[in-house]
Formats: sequence, C-alpha cells, structure tokens
Amino acid sequence: MTVDLQRFRDEITRPDDDVRKSAEQRQLTLTKPAGALGRLETLSTWVAATQGVCPPRPIERARVVIFAGDHGVASAGVSAYPPEVTAQMVHNFISGGAAVNALAHNAGASVRVVDMAVASDLHGVPDDVIKHKVRHGSGNIAIEDALTREEAEQAFTAGIAIADEEIDAGADLLIPGDMGIGNTTPAAALIGLLSSRDAAAVTGRGTGVDDDGWIRKTAAVRDAMRRGRSVKADQIALLATVGGADFAAMTGFLLQAAVRRRPVILDGLVSGACAMVAHRVAYRAAKWWQAGHRSVEPAHELVLTRLQLEPLLDYQLRLGEGTGALLALPIIRAAQATLTEMSTFDEAGVSEPPHDEDSQEP
Repeated sequence: MTVDLQRFRDEITRPDDDVRKSAEQRQLTLTKPAGALGRLETLSTWVAATQGVCPPRPIERARVVIFAGDHGVASAGVSAYPPEVTAQMVHNFISGGAAVNALAHNAGASVRVVDMAVASDLHGVPDDVIKHKVRHGSGNIAIEDALTREEAEQAFTAGIAIADEEIDAGADLLIPGDMGIGNTTPAAALIGLLSSRDAAAVTGRGTGVDDDGWIRKTAAVRDAMRRGRSVKADQIALLATVGGADFAAMTGFLLQAAVRRRPVILDGLVSGACAMVAHRVAYRAAKWWQAGHRSVEPAHELVLTRLQLEPLLDYQLRLGEGTGALLALPIIRAAQATLTEMSTFDEAGVSEPPHDEDSQEP
C-alpha cells in the first residue's frame, strides 16, 4: 500500500468563489444595515461557497466521528487518567452517556466512534466501530515509533474511507472528535515540530496533570520531537513516528472531506494537530474548515495562527470528543439561516438605505 499525497494537492480546490461573491451580494440586499450581522455574514458566505449554491441549504445531517486510540506514551505518566479509560469511554459513547452525546443531541447532530488503536478488544459493539482497527495501542513516541509506515498508511487510508462512508450516507457537515488517554502528548509533539516551537511552549495540562505530570509530559514531548525532526517533511512518516493510528486516520479524514467538498468544524488540540499535518499535505484544505473553539491548551493557539482560523467560541474547554465544535454548530446554522431565510428589501417592501452616490450633495 502506498499513499499518494499528490492526489490531494491535485484534487482539493477552494470552495466556490463565484458563489461566495453571490452570497456577499445577497447579504447587501437583506433587510438590515450592511455588515450589521458581523461575523455571521462571513460565515454564511462560507457555507454557501462550500455548498456551491446561494442561498445555501440548511445543514441537516451534521456528523461527529470520534477517532479512538491508545498511546504507549501514557505509560510515562503524562495523563491524569489510566489507559483503560479509552475503551471505557468508547462504550460510553456508544451508549450515549458522554458529553459529546449530550451536546450532539442538543445541536441536532449524530455521533459515530471508530476504534483505530484501542489497546483492548472491544466486545459487543457495532461493526462500524471496529472494522477499521489498525492495532492495539500506538507505540510510546518518546522512545519508539507510534506505528510502522505500513500501519500509518493503513490508518490514513481508513480515514479516507470513513469520510467517504459518512458523506455517501448523507453527511453535509463533518466534525472530527478524539478519544485516547495520552493523546495530547503526540498532538503537542506534532504541533511543536510543525510550528518550530520547543516542547515547553506546546505542552499543556491535558486531562489535568499536576506539576510533576507536566514535567514528565514535557520530557516525553521533547524526546518525541527529537525523534520526529528528521521526518517532518514526510507527512506519513511523521504520523508514523510521533502520531498514532487515530491521528493518521483523522488526517486522512480531513483531507478526503475537502476532496469531497464537505465543510468541517474542527474541535480542539488533537483535531488541530491533524489539521496542521493535513495543511502541509494540501494547503487549500484549510478553506473547508472552521475552528469551533479556542482550547486552553497552549499549542492550540499555534494551530489557529498557522491555519489562519478565528475560533467561533472561547469557553475554556479542553475535553476533546468534538464538544467544542458541537457548541459552534448552531452558530454555523444560524449564519446559514440568515442568508437563506431573511427577506430582501424588495421582497419585504422596506426602503433601502441611500447609496453613496445618491447621498452626495451636488
């Protein structure tokens, strides 16, 4: 198996610019002062451009896909929770008891979880949870590669297939979520490498580690970055060295979503790290993304800066799962509704403000 990254550079285009311009013109005709809805206006034109139609259609099938995987680096004491929590949380997602389930229900979205590298076998779960599994846990990136190159390619290809599955089933907006004890350590290492920052600058508290835990985590990120520096120009090798099967799959998922012209709301640190890798593969992919929120993790600000994304919310979240993106989904829907459902001045019989040339004195 050989992944052809050039395909993404060739196939990913920007959202439809002609439609965006039409949406901007429509905004000027709606019954409000120009620009009065602020950022909702630019979000509405983004939705229209991603759909290729103005006015845009309602977002009816938003889908969260949570990529689950264990990480060997968790054994170094980088998390406040034990590794077995990953498998337990997968079952919690399936039964509907997690924060992501509550927020998805509230936002009118649905949730799927996929086991990419959970350390244990999951029993009694639907086939679509486990059918793409690559291995039992990714390696300890501080001292060894997370994956072989073949496993990284397998996981990356699985992410492509998962995006296709969801889009073919009707998903009109995608949200990548994450679950994996220790996963903020590879996320920090990837972001540190791709932003050329040192380990201390990109290492956060994750699940809430104390000072000693932060020191251990920073050392692990430092060691992983040292190991990954020589391969950072090769995105598959980078994911194999300091990422993990869940990271490789999410990166493929983000790129294929752009190929298939589906908008994406990014969540926090983990999806941000994968987005940075995907951006290195095909920079135009970022035009299909919005940042749902700003995480409290320090490395996330580097992601937002590099991708030139302004987060929709800042609620001091650090949970992952797709929760921050789900909180932003109603804002995206509201933006679409204003562009689609508001009347124009002509339709409503409301007088338009005078144009500049009309208001000039002779």
